Order: sequence, then C-alpha cells, then structure tokens
Amino acid sequence: MAPVPLPLVPFPAHIDVRRGPAFDLSGAGLSADPDAATALRSLVAARTGLDLPDGDGIVLTVQDGGPAESYVLEAAATGIRVTGADAAGLHYGVQTLGQLIRRDGDRWAVPPVRVEDAPRFAYRGVMLDVARHFHDVPTVRAYIDRAASLKVNVLHLHLSDDQGWRLELRSRPELTATASATAVDGAEGGFYTQDDYRAIVAYAASHHMTVVPEFDMPGHTHAVSLAYPGIAEAPVTDVITEGAIPVEGEPYTGTAVGFSSLRVHDEATYAFVRDVFAELAELTPGPWLHFGGDESHGTTPEDFARFVSRASAVIADLGKTPMAWHEAGAATGLAPGTVGQYWGFVTPVDAAPQHARGFADRGGRVVLSPADAVYLDMKPTDDAPLGLTWANGATSLERAYSWEPADVVDGLPEDAILGVEAPLWTETVATLADIDALVFPRIAAAAEIAWSPATGAERTWESFRTRVGGLGPLWTSLGVRFPALAEVPWTT
Repeated sequence: MAPVPLPLVPFPAHIDVRRGPAFDLSGAGLSADPDAATALRSLVAARTGLDLPDGDGIVLTVQDGGPAESYVLEAAATGIRVTGADAAGLHYGVQTLGQLIRRDGDRWAVPPVRVEDAPRFAYRGVMLDVARHFHDVPTVRAYIDRAASLKVNVLHLHLSDDQGWRLELRSRPELTATASATAVDGAEGGFYTQDDYRAIVAYAASHHMTVVPEFDMPGHTHAVSLAYPGIAEAPVTDVITEGAIPVEGEPYTGTAVGFSSLRVHDEATYAFVRDVFAELAELTPGPWLHFGGDESHGTTPEDFARFVSRASAVIADLGKTPMAWHEAGAATGLAPGTVGQYWGFVTPVDAAPQHARGFADRGGRVVLSPADAVYLDMKPTDDAPLGLTWANGATSLERAYSWEPADVVDGLPEDAILGVEAPLWTETVATLADIDALVFPRIAAAAEIAWSPATGAERTWESFRTRVGGLGPLWTSLGVRFPALAEVPWTT
C-alpha cells in the first residue's frame, strides 16, 4: 500500500521525507524575525493550543541567494530551520511548516523532512467582487488570511460595477455619495473610505500580497451613471438575456450584464477616467491598475477599442501597468505592456484566444482565469445552495484541478503567462460564511496550479484530493467553514 502523502498544498517543488523520529513541538522555543514569529505562533496556537516562547528548537531566517519567494525547510528531531530567500519566501515556508504539524499520540509533532520550494508563476491571485455584494474590511482581512495561507500573493478587488461604486475618491465624491448604497437583490451597499482601503493594502502587504484594484469600464458602469449622468449612455436593454431590466437614473440591484456604457466620444469621460485612476494610483503601491473592459455589449467594437486604448494610456502615463479582461486585447491601440486577464473556458471558444494573444503581441503578459475551472462563484455541486452554473455547469474540485495553464491558449508561450487568478464574483455571496462555502476547497486547486511544478509524482488528482483531505483539521482550527465535498477523503 502506497504511503499517504503529506497534507501539503500547494505541493512543494522538491521534498525529501526522511527516516527517524519527529520533532516534538511541546516545549520548543522559537528564534525568528518578528513578522515570521508572529505568523508561526498564530498558526501553532490555532492548530495545537501551544505557545512558542523565545528560545531554541525552531529557527526562521532570511538569507539572500535563492529565487524570489523561495525557501528551504529542514525538520529533524533535533530542530527545525526555515530559510527564506526573502521575507515572502520565509512566510511561505512558515505556511508549509504549519501544514506539517500533526498529532503523534499525545503530542504535536513535525515529521523529518527537507523541502526546497519556489513558485512556478510570479502572479498567484484571487479576486473578490465587492460591488455585487459589499464586504467590509474585517471580511477582506479574513479572506487575505485564507488566501495567503495557500501561498497566494495577489488580491484583485473588483471595486465598481452596475450595482455600486465601493471606494471613496475625493476628486469625484458623488461616486460614493449617490452610487454606493445598494447591492444585488436590494442588499445594503457600502464603500471603503480611503483609510479603509489603505488598511486593506497594508494588511495584504503584511501577508506578502499585492492589491490589484479594479474600476470596471466602459461597461459595468450603471452606478457611475447615477453619480455623473453626463458621461454615461442610457442602458441598452436589448442585450439583456436574463435578469432585471435597468432603469436610467435608478440604482440597479439585478444581475444582468452588458447593458451600460460610458460616452466614448465625450472628452468629459476621459477627464473622469484620469481623475479616478490618478487618485487610485496614489492610493495603490502595487504595479497594476485594472480597468475592466469586459462584457461591453452596449458599446460598438469601434467605440470599445477607442475607449480601452485611451484608458490604458491614461494608466500607463501614471507609471502603472494597465490590466484588463481579455476582450481588450482586440484593440490594436492598447498601451504596450498591458496585462490581459483571460476569463474564457479551458477549451476556448470564439475569439478569446486571439484577444488573449493580443496582449503578448504588444509586450504584455496574460493572467489565466478560465471560468469553468477557477471561477470560485460557480456551484461546486449541482445541489449547492450558493453559486452559479453558466460556466459549463457546476465546477467540481476535480475539474478545478485538472487543467494546465500552458495548454489553454494556443500560441501563447509559457513565458507570456504572468500567472493564475481565481475570481469570486458575489451575486450569491453576502457573508464570510458564503465565501468559505464557495471558495474552499477549490481555492487550493488554483493555488497548486499557480505555485507547483506542472508535473511530478504528487501532481495528480488522487494525490491532491488526499492532501486536501488532510488539511481539514487545520482549516477547521483556523475557522474556515468549508463544505465537506464527497470528492475528498477528509481527515477527522
């Protein structure tokens, strides 16, 4: 009978499981820099109830020389040492150490291993849509905790949509004064003050995550029309195939898409674009500003190309890297270096691959978010109470795991793939419990695809489902309310 793999997700690049006794955590001391020490103490306390005083036994250090975000973990009965090539690498080594902690009779122990690990992709993201349903700062912090534990390093915040605008901007105060109060199905809206947003950015940075903020345009802008009607077109309702019909001048609480647009030929529109992205750039230390560009069904292709070309140039002129959904790749005037986000299917349809390659053709790269694999808002099972099914039906954990980034877009070389992102749209997601119910355990699949080598003895569905099952006790101790999917042999 083959040994059960250690419950490590994402699986490391190299691991050597050694013979000999395990390291006993009882009475162990800790020598580490303050941030790493805080992270490990929190993990150990949640998992075991033990305190780790200053002392000998576990050493966490940073030592320059390895690849960015890499680490080496060595555990033996005599002690544990985690060495990161940088602070991020040390943080990820701590997360691996936390996953290794297990019951050994009446004690808590770490098995003897040597791990040498580094990520496959530089960009390993999750997205949280706070426009369809607003999620407050504590909820965002909790989501950061969950994602960072799986070596995710980007939080994409979808800050505006037809249902609401979610960030205070002093240059355009009407956006939150008149366009932030509502959400899907009449739920209470809300917005982040600038101090709230800075707090999210700082908390993410403390977990080695970069925030990518998105103001979606020229479509998905009905909320903008409430605040600044002079720059918005009237809703184009004949593009709506399902969902409530919008009414000009009234808040929208339905879930239809594609009906709204900014006025592409009005210079006041581009003054608005410059104002909102200039202020967003000042608030955002990370390199990327996302301007959306998806599902603009009420905008002609010519007008769409005109808009995304000018919007991307505005962001580039601010010293930031523009980012957009893959439809924007059709525009030949897109700013060079713009990053594209592919949200088509694992087996592409229509012109999505051509559009995705358009970013690489102009010196940019592509983040892969195939909707039928890593859209976390899809139902995990047909009978799940939350989620949607438009992306080829329910997305099982096995389907979320069984795809390869380099195989999605023909003609897109791997070095043009910046990374992988798992979006969570929130039409059906109103609370942290809802987030957990849809995100877990499928976020683990996206994390492994983004971090781990494409092949290896443990890079199989059978290994993955067993390893995920072994994380159940850790996730429970961390307060994650994950659904016990039947696909997984859960450890109790």
